[in-house]
Amino acid sequence: MSFIYAIILFGFLIFIHELGHFLAAKLSGVKVLKFSIGFGPRIIGKKIGDTEYLLSAVPLGGYVKMYGEDVGEEAIDKKRSFKHQPVHKKMFIVLAGPLFNIFAAIFLFWVIFVYGVPVLKPFIGEVIENSPAYTAGLKKGDKVIAINGQEITNWFEMAQFIQQNPNKTINFKIDRNGQIIQIAIMPQEKETKNIFGEKIFVGQIGIKPSDEVYIKKEDPLTAINKSFEKCYEIVELTYLTIVKIFQRVVSTDVIGGPILIFQAAGKTAEQGLISFLSFAAIISINLGVLNLLPIPVLDGGHILFFMIEGIRRKPLSEKFITISQKIGIVFLITLMMLAFYNDILRLFNPEKMPFGK
Repeated sequence: MSFIYAIILFGFLIFIHELGHFLAAKLSGVKVLKFSIGFGPRIIGKKIGDTEYLLSAVPLGGYVKMYGEDVGEEAIDKKRSFKHQPVHKKMFIVLAGPLFNIFAAIFLFWVIFVYGVPVLKPFIGEVIENSPAYTAGLKKGDKVIAINGQEITNWFEMAQFIQQNPNKTINFKIDRNGQIIQIAIMPQEKETKNIFGEKIFVGQIGIKPSDEVYIKKEDPLTAINKSFEKCYEIVELTYLTIVKIFQRVVSTDVIGGPILIFQAAGKTAEQGLISFLSFAAIISINLGVLNLLPIPVLDGGHILFFMIEGIRRKPLSEKFITISQKIGIVFLITLMMLAFYNDILRLFNPEKMPFGK
């Protein structure tokens, strides 16, 4: 089943990305020769109008082949040639692919928020002895209603408030078996690590959650805002992770390839629709963000060249573009080899899987 879920995921992400390029090219008046899901030999295909629509054998990508796109290619009909379009149109066509991936993620998050996500209730499941919470009198089963007058609806909100206020007294409003009481607690400053393994200091009071959850649903309008916020958060985190890798704060072990995605797709699908859609949204954002990196061959590399072309008011030389693309291909092949290497190591060491065994 993992293979089926992975194919669905790959197919969806590739289709969305290439659809962005395709629609932008059509809107710009550029002739599209081929629209392919997958690379390599054709499995099935049908030509409609100017465009041949293909399903190809290697499901690790796709492409939109435009008239007059290739270096050295001569175009007779310059009005419909990609190469002969104004810089802003070329940038629009190239940018549309990654943007469609971002838009797809926003839509998926919107579906998730409207459908509803399981959220931990703010009930105390355990109070650690000799902790600030224990000393202050918090008890198992207490429900946190508010902190410093701010309403608390779930465990995450409460934990965030506590972590952000080390060594500061905060006032808890507690519902204890129907009786409302006030308790003041000063979170202790504790050393821990963030998701990048960096040392940070946060407030802790010594409590653990209960297992009680509820399904939090958003109305369609509120879900739109939350979807944009979630998407921005993941875009920021993705770029920050890339920076941390180059700074050697984060190990290159985190880089994964198709094998990891195949496994993760199956694993998240087993956990339910929400988990699978969340994973699809995150991968869609990653695909969009990575394609915008200024590396020749990727969309970001093309955009960089078009920006330079706009400043110079003339295209870069075909020789320069060809050499740059070869360098970009070598870089991407090296990156893919590293990703496959990490994937293979994870196959023999499930403990390193980011989502568990």
